[in-house]
Amino acid sequence: MNTEHLNSLSLDELWILHQQVTASLTQKILVQKARLEERLHMIGSADEVRRFDRKRRPYPPVRPKYRNPKNPAETWSGRGRLPRWLRPQLRGGRKLDDFLIEKASVHKRQSN
Repeated sequence: MNTEHLNSLSLDELWILHQQVTASLTQKILVQKARLEERLHMIGSADEVRRFDRKRRPYPPVRPKYRNPKNPAETWSGRGRLPRWLRPQLRGGRKLDDFLIEKASVHKRQSN
């Protein structure tokens, strides 16, 4: 559009032009959105059929590697976040290897 033409328009005429452009853009956006939602619905329904047919692979259970010496019922597999019982002990200077379950059983076997 010619900028000289826009500069020659009054404030009221510019405002009317702004409203017309906004209305036109809103209408075009709604039409595009409806088309995209229709396509997404078609794609989504096809994906849902495939998604529910697929079974997850069974994962073996993860055995715990670390045990809290103060409360032997508290264990950790070494995956994910550090457990609450382990954080302060590591900050206190102890090593993660101090809490290994195998290490405790090896010491018991060696002492017998």
